[in-house]
Amino acid sequence: MPLSRKLLTATLLPACVVGGLLVSATSASANVAVTQVSADPFTDAQAQHRTEVEPDTFAFGNTIVAAFQVGRVSGGGSSDIGFATSTDGGATWTQGFLPGTTANTGGPCGQISDAAVAFDAKHNVWLISSLGVNCPSGTPVFTSRSTDGGKTFGNPITTATGSLDKNWIVCDNTATSPFFGNCYTQYDITSSGDSIRMKTSSDGGLTWGPARATGDNATGLGGQPVVRPNGTVLVPYLSLNDQIRSFRSVDGGASWRSTVLVSSISHHDAAGGLREEALPSAEIDSTGTAYVAWSDCRFRAGCPSNDIVLAKSTSETTWAAPTRVPIDATTSTVDHFVPGIGVDPSTSGTSARIGLTYYFYPTANCTAATCQLDVGFISSTNGGTSWSTATQVAGPMNLSWIPNTSQGRMFGDYISTSVRAGGNAFPVVPIASAPSGSAFTMGMFAPTGGLPLTGGARRTADTPALPAPAAQPAPGSTTTIT
Repeated sequence: MPLSRKLLTATLLPACVVGGLLVSATSASANVAVTQVSADPFTDAQAQHRTEVEPDTFAFGNTIVAAFQVGRVSGGGSSDIGFATSTDGGATWTQGFLPGTTANTGGPCGQISDAAVAFDAKHNVWLISSLGVNCPSGTPVFTSRSTDGGKTFGNPITTATGSLDKNWIVCDNTATSPFFGNCYTQYDITSSGDSIRMKTSSDGGLTWGPARATGDNATGLGGQPVVRPNGTVLVPYLSLNDQIRSFRSVDGGASWRSTVLVSSISHHDAAGGLREEALPSAEIDSTGTAYVAWSDCRFRAGCPSNDIVLAKSTSETTWAAPTRVPIDATTSTVDHFVPGIGVDPSTSGTSARIGLTYYFYPTANCTAATCQLDVGFISSTNGGTSWSTATQVAGPMNLSWIPNTSQGRMFGDYISTSVRAGGNAFPVVPIASAPSGSAFTMGMFAPTGGLPLTGGARRTADTPALPAPAAQPAPGSTTTIT
């Protein structure tokens, strides 16, 4: 029998839960108070407990929903997908766990992974996309639906089957769009060279149409679809030859065009055996400008560490050259990686309000024993022309405090930031402290009350760009990073 959300909340949560709220804390060396919004309650022997990793978030009105892996399994996936929901603009949070996924919740799969959140305004339904692992049907993409404002979710609907990976979901929420109410799921087929596929739903995620390839049969992973107000869907993704590329649909997902180049990538692999990659993080503003951020070392001579870079597009098919987010000097020792970008959906262009959360090492040249992992945040109020002073949200964390995987220590292949219209930014991020005995102490946290977007005078042009090295062809093998 599946464990009910009420049972989990009542019996398995740690003692820090008080009256439905999780207590606030300030991380050592950090500059902001954070509130724990979820904790791992499971006890299955396969997983590394108490761990929660790899969050996505989405905000609509006063509601913010985050989803993430709970109880990370070294070989892939987790015990279940958890979610944390605020219906009062981030003031208070409740947590829950998706039913019908793994054996922990009455589902068919051994593990589950890759959570992504969307809201369908036309059908008033919250959606969490996830990836089943070791299921009877392989590694299927699921969609879990909530019709009560993100407070509870039903058993998952199978969206796609096969050997799949790195799913993502988005919905068209512009009432004047010709495709208002369409939702789009992206994933790649690992058994077919990471071939990218898209599926479309027009009934709130209940049913999904046929799988469609891009016009040039693109391969890659980590696509993050965003929807312009005119209904065009843009999907930036990481190609297999070290490029960020993008493709689009102009007919509500009936067909998908050939891909175009956003930029080549120059990437410094994080030290210490940390699992990280230059996956893109994408957002859209109110008039349809697309923003894509990733970690890149092109601005640092010799590629000793990464900056976070940002590329923008207003034309759907062409992208401006990436600019460096000026968190610190290009001569610093800091390595920045795994960004999560958020854009105020009520702003645009030169007035776009951007919040950017990222992880970093203060010293890039470190080892598994000496690396110090931190969370940072920076903001812009003029579309990324200039930026605030960065602030440290959490850390430092030792790498031994976070779960191990077959591809290195992991806090997630991606993170997320959501900016409320006219309000603060709400990243929900995994933060770890020293383990307690044999168990980890790693849960999901949000900045208490959110982070203000202040902007500032740090300009992207303060450091001139160095030429980016040419992208090198990738090996012929496929990439699986569940």
